[in-house]
Amino acid sequence: MKPIFIAGPCVIESSELLDIVAQEIVNIQQALDVEIVFKASFDKANRTSLRSFRGPGLDKGLQMLADIKKRYGLRITTDVHESFQASAAGEVCDILQIPAFLCRQTDLLVAAAKTGRIVNIKKAQFLSGNDMRFPVEKVRETQRSFLGNETSLPEVWLTERGTTFGYNNLVVDFRNIPVMKQWADRVIMDCTHSVQRPGGGDGTTNGDRQYVPAMAQAAKAFGADGYFFEVHPNPEKALSDGPNMLFLKDLQDTIEKLS
Repeated sequence: MKPIFIAGPCVIESSELLDIVAQEIVNIQQALDVEIVFKASFDKANRTSLRSFRGPGLDKGLQMLADIKKRYGLRITTDVHESFQASAAGEVCDILQIPAFLCRQTDLLVAAAKTGRIVNIKKAQFLSGNDMRFPVEKVRETQRSFLGNETSLPEVWLTERGTTFGYNNLVVDFRNIPVMKQWADRVIMDCTHSVQRPGGGDGTTNGDRQYVPAMAQAAKAFGADGYFFEVHPNPEKALSDGPNMLFLKDLQDTIEKLS
């Protein structure tokens, strides 16, 4: 199974940003013969501060993602934070992402499963790889009862993104990758969120982007099926997660070493 890549800006900042990133993703796909799923969030509901930028919201954000899908022919993923968002997001997105903090929220998992889309569940920072068996079961059981036809049900993915290690820090236990492969169709390594320092920036999240390529290579050694990178042309100016985002110009080289 060829690795799959997920890449895009943390949050939808503007149509112009989405176009810049999507065009580079298309160029990389053509150059390296890989698949890259485009990711951006219409709402960042778990920002550190009330004053932090959240995004354009559900309706406008999904329309912007639909435009990218149509214009560039890319598969699309975004995260959903509330159950009512799943149906609308499923009309546009090929993969629905469940945020790590919400991976045990039964109603959210059920709503995502009912869309018939691939569901990608991010492992909570407070759970082990083995614990992720149960969120997967919630999705699979819903798929069976709601969609039927066991042989053609949508895939369920799990994403490793680090574990809380004291205050304002994460550490990655790469053993979680083979452990979670017992439960999921694919296990993805979130190479950028795993280098976060949550809440470590005096009202913002800090991070160590210099370790992103090494995170990806370590995950490859442990058998990851895919890799997640948040990217931006100028992360220092990004409106969310800048310190841990990869420079867009470095994405092709990073992916080439993993392909």
